[in-house]
Amino acid sequence: MTTPTAADVLKVAKAEVGTRETRANGRWVNDSKYNKWYGRIPGYGRNGMDYPWCAVWVAWVADKAGAKALYPRTASCAVGVAWFRKAGCFSEYPAIGAQVFFGAGGGTHTGIVYDYDDTWVYTYEGNTSTSGSAEGDGVYARKRLRRDSYVYGYGYPAFAEGIRSADPAWASEVPKPAPKPKPSYAPFPGKGWFRKAPNAALVKAMGKRLVAEGYGSYKVGPGNQWTDADRRAFAWWQKTYSARKHLGWSGSDVDGWPGKTSWDALKVPKG
Repeated sequence: MTTPTAADVLKVAKAEVGTRETRANGRWVNDSKYNKWYGRIPGYGRNGMDYPWCAVWVAWVADKAGAKALYPRTASCAVGVAWFRKAGCFSEYPAIGAQVFFGAGGGTHTGIVYDYDDTWVYTYEGNTSTSGSAEGDGVYARKRLRRDSYVYGYGYPAFAEGIRSADPAWASEVPKPAPKPKPSYAPFPGKGWFRKAPNAALVKAMGKRLVAEGYGSYKVGPGNQWTDADRRAFAWWQKTYSARKHLGWSGSDVDGWPGKTSWDALKVPKG
C-alpha cells in the first residue's frame, strides 16, 4: 500500500479549486458535493444538510488522497483543532500540507496550506470566497498574511516522510531519511588465488569494474575464467590507479597480478 504524502493531498485539493455550491433564493445554501459526502448533521436546515463545509472539505480531500487517518473527519473547526492538539501536532507556524485554522480558538474557518514564505500563507480552502463576502460559495486558492490575527494555527498531519515546516522546534522532530546502506565490496582473495586461474563470478565482476573504469581492450568477455586478458586488464588498472594517485608504481607493482591496495581501490562488488 502506498503511503500518502503531502503532495498527494495537495494534488487532490488543487483539483477542487473552482467547485461551487448551489445557489437558491438569492443566497448560497451550503448544498455541495462535500456535504452530501459527509451526510446529515441534526439541527441544520434542509434536513440536516445546510451546514458550513470548510472542515468537511478538508476531510473529503484527505479521504480521496488516501490520507483520511492523517486529518480529522469532522464538520467542526474547533474539533479539528482539538484533534491535532491531542496528537501533539499543533503549531503556530505553517507547514506544507498542514490544516490551517482561522478565527477565535481556530473555530471559524479552515483550509490546507500548499506553500508559505516569510509574509504569506498560500492555501486551498472550501466554503470561502475571494469577494470579501463572509458567505462562502466554493473552493478557492487563497493568500493569507501569516501574522494576521485571524490566523490561529496549524495542525500537522503525521506524514511518513515528515513535514516541511517553518517551526524551528518542530524541524528536529521531522523523521530523517534512512541512511543509504554502505556498498559491500568483495575482500581481496589473495594474490595466490589468481595464480590458480580461478573460474568464478568474482573474476567477471572484476572485469566489469575494469571496463567501468575505462578499460576497453577486452576482445571477449570479461568472463568467469581468469586468463591473460584479465591480467593485462588489471595491469592497465594498476598503472591507471598509480597515475591517478601519483604513486609511481613500476615493475611488480604493475605486473597484472592483483594486490590488496589495487584490488580494494577497484571496489569490486561481492558476487
